Amino acid sequence: MTTRREAWPPGTPAWADITVPDLAVARAFYGPLLGWEFEVGGPEVGYYTQAYVGDRRVVGLGEPMSDDPAPPPAWCVYLATDDLAATVAAVAEAGGTEVVPAMPIMDFGSMAIVTDPAGAVFGVWESASHTGWDVVDEPGSMVWCEAMVHDQPTAVAFYRQVFGYGVEDLSAPGFTYASLSLDGHPAAGVGGYGAQAGSDAPAAWTIYFAVTDADASAARVAELGGTVVSPPTDSAFGRMTIVSGPFGEVFALIAPSGGS
Repeated sequence: MTTRREAWPPGTPAWADITVPDLAVARAFYGPLLGWEFEVGGPEVGYYTQAYVGDRRVVGLGEPMSDDPAPPPAWCVYLATDDLAATVAAVAEAGGTEVVPAMPIMDFGSMAIVTDPAGAVFGVWESASHTGWDVVDEPGSMVWCEAMVHDQPTAVAFYRQVFGYGVEDLSAPGFTYASLSLDGHPAAGVGGYGAQAGSDAPAAWTIYFAVTDADASAARVAELGGTVVSPPTDSAFGRMTIVSGPFGEVFALIAPSGGS
């Protein structure tokens, strides 16, 4: 089953959102690309938009809520917790940094934004009425999340310490990668940048959205005002492409193996 209405287990990617300068532009890009429909909240939530596949929410989008300069738009992946305060304390103990202090979000739940010791930013979400995304592994929804960093061993040790993941090393010559699992089920990945990435490649979490046809979706990205960063290529997990949206935000699209 790919539909879930309950809280996600601690350590599982449970939500993602992005702050953009223009929600109308974002909806015009992501709606046609991923088949999303949007439910727009009122001023009490800063006109935060939730995207849906059918009646199941998949991500959130919002605009800056103050006049302060906003950081460059980037998708933020939230890992689930059932004790936000304890997780934030564990992040600090493991060498991470709290960027946005823990805070309640109305009756939806509580969140914090942190960084791992390798510099990748992510969120932590303790759910209340909002349990995160309702669907995964279907077209238009999240299928995988991973952190890419320059110091992969340090990042892996951090996530293992904070969330208790099992770690499977999937590295090969010229390729450094580990799968993080919970109760034997893959939850996320941590990879190391190769020399070709350059020292200025930012440590970051990347979200993969499922599509039915990677090549057609990559072409659609360009038509809608985005950019294809890495053309579609085959992998052991499907045909994938790295792209960026209208504000430069990077994400990935992946189609099942055997598809286009």
